[in-house]
Amino acid sequence: MSATRLAAVLAATAFLLTGCATQAPQQPGTAPRVVERTPEAPGLNPQMAAAADTLSKMADLQNRLYKAASPLLIHNAELCKGQARPLLGFTAKNRWSYPGDYNEAAHLAFGMDERLQVTSVLTGSGAAKAGLQTGDVLLAAAGKPLPTGQHALSQAGAVFNKITASQAALPLTVERRNSERQLSIPVTRACAFAIELGNADNVNAYADGSRVLVTRGMIAFTRNDEELAYVLAKTMAHNMLGHAAAQRNVSTIGSIIDNLKSVTPDTSMLIGSGGIKAMPPEMDAAADRLGLYLAARAGYDVDDADNFWKRLNETYPATVLNGYNANHPALAARLAAIGKAQAEIKADKKAKKALVP
Repeated sequence: MSATRLAAVLAATAFLLTGCATQAPQQPGTAPRVVERTPEAPGLNPQMAAAADTLSKMADLQNRLYKAASPLLIHNAELCKGQARPLLGFTAKNRWSYPGDYNEAAHLAFGMDERLQVTSVLTGSGAAKAGLQTGDVLLAAAGKPLPTGQHALSQAGAVFNKITASQAALPLTVERRNSERQLSIPVTRACAFAIELGNADNVNAYADGSRVLVTRGMIAFTRNDEELAYVLAKTMAHNMLGHAAAQRNVSTIGSIIDNLKSVTPDTSMLIGSGGIKAMPPEMDAAADRLGLYLAARAGYDVDDADNFWKRLNETYPATVLNGYNANHPALAARLAAIGKAQAEIKADKKAKKALVP
């Protein structure tokens, strides 16, 4: 496993808003400055090697998820309204961001230590524009040394929050290739939804009002980033429209997300419907319409969205428990809304109008 693939893994990563923590997409083309080792590195027993391999596979999936999510978050802040926040646009962690055996595997196999390292940079964010790179070691903010050790992530978030509450940019000192660099990270406004990887093979996606979780089963089903963006955008739309709260599903879905984002989730929570109420046709159609606009505004081609959802329904119909269509069974109403939105978007683009639902 390469250091780059390790860099994006696990939900403990922080997507640094003004004191809020969630996840952020990985910026392609950069490599973190961690010690390059393999799961067969000296000192790794079979258990540690297996943990390192798990981290590698999770990182691959998370990298794809982050890449598809990045433009959706950045280009739809205007529509997210109360759910948009100023963000710095990078994630950071150290070895203590990994639980149990995965902590030791990250340390022994990949050289993660006590200091926070940048693990991803959100494309189009202030951090990306300022030149922050994956692998940069965080040394100081506004001239003051940043914390290290087990609680460094939460403590650093508090430091960043205090600075950005009164300043439009974060003065940051980083170490890159054994030399210090001074950067000024401007804040960027974006949708503040956490983007979570679900470690389960059921083909589904979940929204609890503030988070979006896509299972590895759904990621595997999508053929490209455009199809993955359809899923992410639709799930973001449910959050923006407050559907989990309206359905009184927030607690149930939140528990499922908390469980599935762990490295080893309890899959017994997925028995039957998992306690989730099926989405009513009118709500689902509204989310499909808004989701299509979110995807189009992010630069995705939405002409094939209807075919994607048809294929998903044919492969995993509503009779498949804990599949997407079991929670979203009103395909006819959804396809009607999608078709109408596709026509509207096409007309707006032709007339060179802003894409606003």
